[in-house]
Amino acid sequence: MTLARFAHPRANRESRLCEAVVAYEFKRGKRRTIGMAVGADGLVVSAPRWVPLYEVEAALQEKANWIVRKLDEARERQQRLESARIQWQDGATFPFLGEPVIVVLDPRHAFTTVGGGLKSAGVEVVLRTDAEAPNLTLAGVPRLTLHIGLPQTATHAQIRDTVQAWLMRQAHSIFTARLNHYAPQLQVQWRKLSLSSAGTRWGSARSDGAIRLNWRLIHFQQSVIDYVVAHELSHLRVMDHSPRFWDTVRSVMPDYETLRSQLKDDAIPRWH
Repeated sequence: MTLARFAHPRANRESRLCEAVVAYEFKRGKRRTIGMAVGADGLVVSAPRWVPLYEVEAALQEKANWIVRKLDEARERQQRLESARIQWQDGATFPFLGEPVIVVLDPRHAFTTVGGGLKSAGVEVVLRTDAEAPNLTLAGVPRLTLHIGLPQTATHAQIRDTVQAWLMRQAHSIFTARLNHYAPQLQVQWRKLSLSSAGTRWGSARSDGAIRLNWRLIHFQQSVIDYVVAHELSHLRVMDHSPRFWDTVRSVMPDYETLRSQLKDDAIPRWH
């Protein structure tokens, strides 16, 4: 039987846990107990300086099922993220409001050059109907195309940046509309919307009514966007995550728990 293998890039110790060989990063420090953390790189184990290695190994064996399960989950998530990486070229596909969109390099749209580089490009999204392209009725085939005014010689970075600029404009417009939709229901008033590119945070709210939302939310279905909008607006009434806060969210979003889980489970495109 072939054993599963997990290896941290800075691994300095190795152990067999269940039916897996786990190479992990081992660190000693000023702490009172043995700690274990599973992240994208793998397993990290921390222990007090006075704890002998056999006790560390015993602790690993005791937690073996949990460690291997978490390592499996981390690997699966990493594979999903890699599969979602976009190759920025003519025909690239990315999600917009939960629906796939095909990028079409279309020089007929105006663009200008400055010093040999592209300054701006015309962008147009086109909804192709079933009558115009009957084969698009097939499940999973995108119905939307994004025509951008770039030549076939455009670089990956130019294509990516043009698409991102378009998505951010759409995000600001759609987020504004959803904030205006839910604010009266929650009896709050927001004052300013800013877009963020945070790696792990989808939104934030300040007591002065300033809202920040991650523009990458535009990849999700509108129901997921609505959850994040309702979440941040609810903070204008309750600035913590107490039961009262979640009751506030539930008042306008009864299925918020399902939508919240999609933020954790769905793989969004990797842009770089």
